[in-house]
Amino acid sequence: ELQRRGRITFSLQDVNSQFPSHNTSALRNALTRLAAKGRIVSVWKGFYAIIPVEYSSIGMIPPVLYIDNLMAYLGRPYYISLFSAAVFYGAAHQRPQEFNVITSSGSLRSSQKKDVRINFRTVKEINPDFIIEKKTRTGYVKISCPELTATDLVRYEGETGGLNRAATVLNELAEHLQFGKIPDSFFSYVPSPVIRRTGYLLDKVLDHPGPAGELYEGIHRNECSMRVTPLKTGKPAPGYITDKKWGIIVNTSIEIDE
Repeated sequence: ELQRRGRITFSLQDVNSQFPSHNTSALRNALTRLAAKGRIVSVWKGFYAIIPVEYSSIGMIPPVLYIDNLMAYLGRPYYISLFSAAVFYGAAHQRPQEFNVITSSGSLRSSQKKDVRINFRTVKEINPDFIIEKKTRTGYVKISCPELTATDLVRYEGETGGLNRAATVLNELAEHLQFGKIPDSFFSYVPSPVIRRTGYLLDKVLDHPGPAGELYEGIHRNECSMRVTPLKTGKPAPGYITDKKWGIIVNTSIEIDE
């Protein structure tokens, strides 16, 4: 019935409400049988997704199809981020096996279902000015705008495969970047070292002077800190040259996949 109404998710509370005359144990057993048949999958404790026919062979449903409903169930603000957001702009070098979500209001454990892992990262707050909605076959999802996607790729590079991988996707994302049109609050929302590392990569490594120039103008218009910072965090910086334009200690070399 839910599928006929265009819904593909439901909670245990929904089931209990729909079948008040059934005891909880019987309902759980019925859900277990449906899961064993590959009709549904538990994507979170007490929360289920119905597996469409086209995904029945793998017994799993892509997280993008249920993430909005899951986060509403959890009562959490969120946005799809990093490589998972880059997919929407045609900028993912390869379709990732990890699904990246950023939320606030406390941490969430990462979730592994079949071959896809949902990685949750937590920030202090999410600024809705830099989140956009994209339509999927099951509704809408919230994703980071291209500019926030770019800086997040650099910000979390240590957790997502390193600067080479981040720069590869950043290179493909560059045509969508419009730092000149983004609200100035972006330059206080994103830490200055992250903005300048992103600018350095766009300017000196990837050769995208357009977005790099807009980013540079925004840095100075908003009087962002220019305190020198290493390009590669967590790696020794002494003895390396400093790019004075961006205030970046160039303590690593970047190689991107073409």
